[in-house]
Amino acid sequence: MITLSVLAVVAICFITEIIPLAITSMGGAIALGLLGVIPEKMIFSGLSNSTVVLFAGMFVIGAALFHTGMAQLIGEKVVRMAGKSETGLMFGVMAITIIMSSVLSNTGTAASLIPVVTGICAAAHLKGSRFMMPMAIAANAGGTLTMVGTPPNIIVTGALSNAHLPTFGFFEFAFAGIPLCIATVLFTLTIGKRLLPNHDIDTSAEVEQEVSEVSGNKTKQIISLLILIGVVIVMIFSKTLHVSLTTAAVIGALICVLTGCMTEKQAYASIDWVTIFLFAGMMPIATALDKSGAGKLIADTVVGSLGASPNPLIVCAAMYLLSNILTQFMNNTATAALLAPLGISMAQSLHADPKAVLVSIAIAASAAFATPVATPPNTLVLGPGQYSFNDYLKIGIPLCIVGFVVMMIVIPIVWPFFPGK
Repeated sequence: MITLSVLAVVAICFITEIIPLAITSMGGAIALGLLGVIPEKMIFSGLSNSTVVLFAGMFVIGAALFHTGMAQLIGEKVVRMAGKSETGLMFGVMAITIIMSSVLSNTGTAASLIPVVTGICAAAHLKGSRFMMPMAIAANAGGTLTMVGTPPNIIVTGALSNAHLPTFGFFEFAFAGIPLCIATVLFTLTIGKRLLPNHDIDTSAEVEQEVSEVSGNKTKQIISLLILIGVVIVMIFSKTLHVSLTTAAVIGALICVLTGCMTEKQAYASIDWVTIFLFAGMMPIATALDKSGAGKLIADTVVGSLGASPNPLIVCAAMYLLSNILTQFMNNTATAALLAPLGISMAQSLHADPKAVLVSIAIAASAAFATPVATPPNTLVLGPGQYSFNDYLKIGIPLCIVGFVVMMIVIPIVWPFFPGK
């Protein structure tokens, strides 16, 4: 109850923004520590989390593309090929992001595309705030296409394996992922465009000054691009190479400085500390939700309200909504890990195939668009897009509803509750 109370206060502060987001996030973690919900050593543990370190590394690599002028060069070439139409460029950005995030981590995809998207916006004289969020949305949706695109897919597959049940195939999630991607792109390019923020990003003048300082050195431009490509390739084959995404990003950031693409001082300045502290603060809060039993309390309350023998479609809908809502403030991996065993037991009690319920849980945990802390791609674009918490709510809530409706139509068709009957 203490954890839920702290989370409620954090949510109110996020929505009203009476306190800066990063301070709210860290304040929530500190409050849970002082109240004895989590040990004191866990309060700041998020700062050493591998995802936070990944963010920092990719911020530096992205900045290197700006300092050398390569991001602007790429942007100009894309604009020459695709034109300056906002809708056309937005579709292109979302399509590329979906394709990349289906095979590469959606976090890595979002991180590597931020400088490219900013370069495109600068070249087309369009506002970056109009493109960063669609890119994050596409990264979240694209991750649902394969087993490795996003952690929740792996979690629910592992849950089936642990229960000695038939598991998902590598591309099986695409039956849900493709309709989700189509729906999110269509919505974003039509109704969603009206809900996107339309403010200027204040870094353009700084970027131009930084580019002039390095005189657009062609060698350094090529080096910065090769570093980004190299990091992306290592991320794609991370399991084969036994190199984590975080290690790849940090090595890439170090090479950026060692090769002179940017100075050490510029590397430190390029890290968006609001994003770092926001995400780092939410990690202990998410852990508290899990370890204190607050998350399970919410789940048990929802499940208990369904009755003894609910309709399987009602179970799917309830688990989807529960997973989606929890993920807005709780790590999506933790959400999937919490709900997957519960989903299996509920399906088995109805003598139904658990795959439909588990797909609902996994997709909902990835299709969480309504807050900047719901998924790493959402968090990554917070600083570069200079978004407020409410910017996410305006387009994120309708998108979550669209995802829910589409999945409740698709999932029972692809994964019938009672196959063979």
